[in-house]
Parts: sequence; structure tokens; C-alpha cells
Amino acid sequence: MRIAIVHDWLTINSGSERVLEQLLMMFPQADIYTVVDFMEEKERGFLAGHSIYTTFLQDLPFAKKSYRNYLPLMPIAVEQLDLSTYDLVLSSSHAVAKGVITGPDQLHISYIHSPIRYAWDLQHQYLIQSGLHKGIKGIFTKWLLHYIRMWDVRTANGVDHFVANSEYISRRINKVYNRTSDVIYPPVSIEKCEFNPKKEDFYLTVSRFVPYKRMDLIVEAFTEMNEKKLIVIGDGPTYKKVREKAGENVEFLGYQPNSIVQTYMQRAKAFVFAAEEDFGITLVEAQACGTPVIAFGKGGALETVNGINAERITGLFYYKQTKEALIEAVRQFEGIYRTFNPYLIREHVSRFSAERFRSEMKQFIEQKLVEFNK
Repeated sequence: MRIAIVHDWLTINSGSERVLEQLLMMFPQADIYTVVDFMEEKERGFLAGHSIYTTFLQDLPFAKKSYRNYLPLMPIAVEQLDLSTYDLVLSSSHAVAKGVITGPDQLHISYIHSPIRYAWDLQHQYLIQSGLHKGIKGIFTKWLLHYIRMWDVRTANGVDHFVANSEYISRRINKVYNRTSDVIYPPVSIEKCEFNPKKEDFYLTVSRFVPYKRMDLIVEAFTEMNEKKLIVIGDGPTYKKVREKAGENVEFLGYQPNSIVQTYMQRAKAFVFAAEEDFGITLVEAQACGTPVIAFGKGGALETVNGINAERITGLFYYKQTKEALIEAVRQFEGIYRTFNPYLIREHVSRFSAERFRSEMKQFIEQKLVEFNK
């Protein structure tokens, strides 16, 4: 059986790439198709031995640094990928990967991290935070997102079965595509998250610096709480802008390899998170290290973190995406800090292992293949 795996783009090794890694372990004979491939050599070890095919966007000017600027061309680009010789097509999509064209004799299963975030329910937040909610650029961007939404809905018809990475995303899929989906939580390398019951007196946040992650909110909140130390790890388009808002108690480390991130996760007093996330792998990794979480109480976080009303508390939620709400949550956390049990926090996230992901995905795919070939 010939298998193709379609991935949005290969630039950094992040959450969606961990799904790709596990799919490649399940199907070592698979070929990889992606819009662009600019992943650095030091991060692409898990891709070894697999044929990788890209689109015409790979060779366009400035694509390596500004591939996102070619979003208007991505639907056209992904539709030009020729998958006609494959029996099974697996797409891992948070943008355009699910839009590949397949025929009636091909089974297409799409693992959805999210319908395109900035085109659907997060559109207004994205436009405001990017400064694109008014003016000529704003008008063009709104028209583009309107076109993306129409394309996104149309291409849902080319998917035979949807898999959502959380119950939250399953509801999004139903809302946007009017399709049902099975939920299989993404893989988290629990075994690589070294447990440490001893915590130090600093808070930690790790994220890409893009608008919806709301790193600005976290930095501004801790700048006001200047008696508390915050370590910030990550890089991205809004990094410089956010850093300019920081006080002396906020330390920026930029991008760091996973080994360094893990050392901070193991030692942090708490992991702080401000995004309305689809699932939130870093939330699970922090808990696997025995570290409690302070998270915005919406989206996938509600499925991975036990709040203060749970029998086994692993974190604390705040329900308004504001600086003031986060400050209040940190104050509340300080008051109940001694009630957190690192051992129970670690035990809570064992159900999100990579082995469990492979087992559930394998069973799902095999079942759909049997049904398809009857």
C-alpha cells in the first residue's frame, strides 16, 4: 500500500511536527508532501529516509523567511500536489494540508489540529493584534480571509474521515465543516519529561511569539508583579515588540532546544499560559515534569488541566484573557501553592503518551481501511 502524509509546512519542530513524527514511525514507507521545507538540519532527524516533496512556493523569493506572506497562494499550491498514485492519504492540518486533491479510490484521513485559526473564530482577535483591522491593508486582509474560508469549507468535502486533536477542536470541525470527527489526543513525549518534585522560585512560559499566543499579556502582567521572576522561552514575529514591554524581572532566553526547555520546566514554580489553544502540548509537558499550570480557561486546556474544583488539582484557570485576570490568578496560586502534589500532577498526564497516540491512530486507520475496501 502506497501512503502519502501531507503536512502544512516544515520550518520548526513544534507540536504538529510531533504528530508527523509519530505517523512516520507508524508508516516508515510513507512519502511526505508539504508546502515548503525550510527546517534546519539539527531539527530534522525524525525525517531521515523519507522522500519529501514541496510546492512551487519553495522557490519563490524570500520564501524561507517570509513563507507566511504567501498564504494567498497556499491553497493553489497544495492543490497542485499530485497524490494520484497513493492508496492512503493522511493529512496533518492546521492550515491548508487537508486541501489536497484525492480520487474516489483513495482514502483520505485528516488529523485536524484546528480549522485555520485566523480565518474563523479567532479572525477578529488576529486582525486587531496584527494591526490589520482597518485601512487598505485591513480591507485586503479581510477579503483574503473570506476567500480562505470559502476554500476551507469546500475542501472539507475531499476528506473521508476527520480526526480532531481535542473535544474542543471536534466542536470547531462540526461548526465550520458540519462534519463529525473522532478525538485522538496528540502525542506527548511523557517519558522525555524528567520529573522533578523540587521547585524554584520562578515562573515559566514557553511559546512561539505569534499574536494568538498572547505572550504580551503574560509579560505585561509579570512586569506589574515586579517582585516575581518570569523566564520567557521562544521566538517569533512579535518577539521584539513584546520584549520592549518587559520589566527587569522578566528574563528572555529566545529560542532554546528542547533539552534546555525541559530543565526550566522541571524547576519552575508554575508554567504560565495565555492562549486559547487547540490542545496545548506544553501544558502537558509541564505537568509531566510535576509542575503546576496557570492557564487561560478556554479551549484544549480544559481537557488537559485539572482546576481547583477537581479531586486531583494540577493547575489553576483564569477566565478572562486580560492582564488583570492573570495577575489575580497568580496571587490565588501563591495562596494555595502548598496544596499541589507534583507526583499526582505527573500521574494525571500519563494518558497523553506517544505510545497511546500510535495505538489509537493505528486502530482507527485500520478500521477505516477495512470499511473502505469492503
